[in-house]
Amino acid sequence: MNEDILNLEVRKYLKKVGLTSQREIEHAILKAIENGNLQGSETLPVKMTLELPDVDLKLTIEGDLAMD
Repeated sequence: MNEDILNLEVRKYLKKVGLTSQREIEHAILKAIENGNLQGSETLPVKMTLELPDVDLKLTIEGDLAMD
């Protein structure tokens, strides 16, 4: 195994996850505000689950998104 290649591949994947996740979260929140389901001043709980089944990895990361 080449650790440098692994490191680069993990970074590329995480960059894709980060950009896609940010775009989807922002879109969903803006849509909910437009629909009147959110006011835009809430703090929303958020949860992300990372799975890598071939090595039996399942990790859930929780946090909050404050909008005001």
